[in-house]
Amino acid sequence: MQYHLNGYSSGDPNFFQTESQRPEPKELPEEVDVLIIGCGPAGLTLAAQLAQFSEIKTCIIDQKPGPLKIGQADGIACRTMEMFEAFGFSEKVLKESYWVNETTFWKPKIGEPVGITRSSKIRDTEEGLSEYPHVILNQARVHDFYLEMMYNGASQVVPFYEQKLLDLKIDRSKDLPVTVILKSMDTRTPASHKNIRARFVVGCDGARSSVRKSLGRELHGDSANKAWGVMDVLATTNFPDIRLKSVVHSASEGSLLIIPREGGYMTRLYIEMDNLKNNERVSARNLTSDRLIEVANLILTPYKLDVREVAWWSVYEIGQRLCDKFDDLPDESVNNPCIFIAGDACHTHSPKAGLGMNVSMGDTFNLGWKLASVLRGQCSPKLLHTYSVERHDVAKELIDFDRKFADMFSVQPKGKMDPTGSSPEEFKQYFIKKGRFTAGTEVCYNPSIIIGKPIYQKLATGFQIGRRFHSAPVIRLADAKSVELGHVVKADGRWRLFIFSNLSRLSELCEFLISDPSSPLINYTPKGLDIDSSIDVRAVLPIGHRDIDIMDVPSLLRPSKGRYGLTDYEKVFCTNLNAGLDIFDLRSINKIKGCIVIVRPDQHVANILPVEDYGALAKFFEKFMIHQV
Repeated sequence: MQYHLNGYSSGDPNFFQTESQRPEPKELPEEVDVLIIGCGPAGLTLAAQLAQFSEIKTCIIDQKPGPLKIGQADGIACRTMEMFEAFGFSEKVLKESYWVNETTFWKPKIGEPVGITRSSKIRDTEEGLSEYPHVILNQARVHDFYLEMMYNGASQVVPFYEQKLLDLKIDRSKDLPVTVILKSMDTRTPASHKNIRARFVVGCDGARSSVRKSLGRELHGDSANKAWGVMDVLATTNFPDIRLKSVVHSASEGSLLIIPREGGYMTRLYIEMDNLKNNERVSARNLTSDRLIEVANLILTPYKLDVREVAWWSVYEIGQRLCDKFDDLPDESVNNPCIFIAGDACHTHSPKAGLGMNVSMGDTFNLGWKLASVLRGQCSPKLLHTYSVERHDVAKELIDFDRKFADMFSVQPKGKMDPTGSSPEEFKQYFIKKGRFTAGTEVCYNPSIIIGKPIYQKLATGFQIGRRFHSAPVIRLADAKSVELGHVVKADGRWRLFIFSNLSRLSELCEFLISDPSSPLINYTPKGLDIDSSIDVRAVLPIGHRDIDIMDVPSLLRPSKGRYGLTDYEKVFCTNLNAGLDIFDLRSINKIKGCIVIVRPDQHVANILPVEDYGALAKFFEKFMIHQV
């Protein structure tokens, strides 16, 4: 972490101001750059990212009376933890959360009408998939971390609660094309209406999204006619795997998913209930928490679960639904989008795979840097067309996966009563097969103006174009510190060039970057700003850190920055020579030829190019970036 660039300041370096200086919400603004509807995980991810830019005016509203306190989602995938690192609060999540290290599977006892037995234990995620684990933490705490970032960001974003969206209108002839009409839901004051004009509006307002409806879009899909209960409980039990993630299939009473919660005592239960009739809503069943506990005990027989307190509970029906597009434009349009939807507003599914909150946050992590780049005049507005395309493909894959996952979880094990059902062993094998998908690391964006074709993929097969930049350990040259290379990619809107090369080729490339008229650094760095303000160049050398001096590397990798012209010494890394930790081997990088790995602001690999192909490097950025005068 770097700070004190523009002068010494005491206190927490993560924040722009102290807690006593945090802003309080005042009156709703009349004009904003971005208006976010909804303070769920998607909305807060977007607000936290935009709050880092002082020149962007962001407003976020919600119909609820205040921040979330308890319940709802809790699973945080490995990929999401990598994203949290970019936002700067991964350590807080690691410290508070439950780590999902193993998953156990339970099946009916053979030859007995009731009773279950453990069939296997497996590692929850494969070795080396990420430097981060799969963890469990109350969604409300994730919200807290985002709110803290917003409060302390450069533009100090504070939510406005108890605000209901009534309508929105679009007039593309205006600089602020979207007019949003809001109604105050605060019962302490007379009902009032407010109009806000915005350049962009993002609907993160859930499955019953008012923004989506205002665009005339719908969620399409089917309900599985299956009711499930979910509850967080404090309980005593003789079930031996209560502190392990456990999948339990009983012979005749249904299935149960056990998720240990943070803190060491609380447990979440997902409990299969009865089938619903066609068009029946789960609310019509009048299910109670006592009934959920009763069914959980039937599934766990012969083990007993004595619930001492129910912290939160709910019932829901499984359904997989998807919106056909995530912005306000038809399939073919010469215009650029100005309204977007994200999260549950455009895709809904069952919660058991633990992907809902993760994919929702992924939506707005994808959108946030694009909005910021356009608003700051760095990129063409055509960049915004890529959001719906990229995230719709991800949501479609999620819906298809969840449909099969939920079906396999719910059906009875193979036997006389249902010879067509899947067995617990088949479910386990599917769980293993889809491990990378549920970890979030399988998301891969297709070629576009910001994703190159895999022409030179063979130069670094471990950094697949379109997927997230898979971090690996390296040694920082200047101070010999072992670090994760991927952790330099922060949520600050900057592109990264990771140059894997020997010193000779590296020096020639750096000379091009600082002197050639076609250099993306020269063309796209705003005048008067640091050389790495738009595109951050880093280098990884295939040698040990004791075999080279920091003063031997090109000056571009020791840039003078800030008002004092201080030197940034953290641009150059060397391979870790310890057994099994050489990044060139771990990510299958050609040690002779090397390569350039272009990484987007959302941590996805945009392209891989030869170190000496300066023309291809320049052309890649020409497609979407704006020359800075």
